[in-house]
Amino acid sequence: MMKNKPIALVLLALLIFIRNTSGSSQDDQGQLQVGFYAKTCPHAEAIIHEVVRRAVVADPRNAAILLRLHFHDCFVEGCDGSILINNDLDGELKAAGNAGVAGFDIIEDAKARLESACAAVVSCADIVALAARDAVSLSNGPFYQAPTGRRDGRISKMSLAADLPDVDDSIEVLKSKFKQKGLSHKDLVLLSGGAHTIGVTACFFLQNRLYNFASTGGSDPAIHPLFLPKLKAKCPLNGDVNVRIALDRTSQFIFDDQILYNIRGGFAVIASDARLNDDDDTRQVLVSYLRGSKRSNKTRPSFKEDFTAAMVNMGKIDVKTGSKGEIRRVCSAVN
Repeated sequence: MMKNKPIALVLLALLIFIRNTSGSSQDDQGQLQVGFYAKTCPHAEAIIHEVVRRAVVADPRNAAILLRLHFHDCFVEGCDGSILINNDLDGELKAAGNAGVAGFDIIEDAKARLESACAAVVSCADIVALAARDAVSLSNGPFYQAPTGRRDGRISKMSLAADLPDVDDSIEVLKSKFKQKGLSHKDLVLLSGGAHTIGVTACFFLQNRLYNFASTGGSDPAIHPLFLPKLKAKCPLNGDVNVRIALDRTSQFIFDDQILYNIRGGFAVIASDARLNDDDDTRQVLVSYLRGSKRSNKTRPSFKEDFTAAMVNMGKIDVKTGSKGEIRRVCSAVN
């Protein structure tokens, strides 16, 4: 009996090791899934949708605000709600690339209601992703199934947000930044176009494009000559940089493909949108969605359908699942 004891102990240790490593692998590589909260918080998505609906009805600009919030969250440390952490000293929200990002009160409202319904279950990261989805849908855009199961990150540092895509980046830099996040040049066109078909920007982001493009002291030559004086009238040199201007001059509160025609025709408002027409790869994607292109109506891809696919792709960037991260009780602070 004693002779078999060491063997039994070895086998027991081996079984424990296999069990633990298998569990660790499942936790660390957990996958997002549609309907993640179906059993643990069955009304989660309905609660978030109602909060977003009220916010957009109260102010249609909130739709674009929530969409932008999701983008900025995902591009720093992944889609983990880290942008929501209120770190006054060194938080990622302090980064220059996050200037003007808002919508935190809407997310906190949804979180408070979810905590009342099912405490410590729904992550802030998932609230941000679902709120963006609902904001698009409420703006005449597509409704799509958004995978959930993200957990919240614990780190929010300004230095980690130093490499966000910038309005004055060249197309090569934009493509590189998206590639680093596992996104293609097609995703770049879809996410830029989709995000900018609704909402506004500030004159602050047009200063270089209008008055010192590429350090030349002049304006971006990609701007249509009939559009340039209108932009300058809205955003005069040495004027109020906080003045807001619609990103889509014809339908700023409606999700549609008009932004693509604007970009192609020289009527893009911000420089990074205009750059999509500078590059062969991104221009081909852009043109493929336009009526009058070489493709027939039957073969032309659907901008809305492809946009939803790009949103799902972006929503998977460096997500924390399983044992990683946490479920915050309030979105502005780690537990």
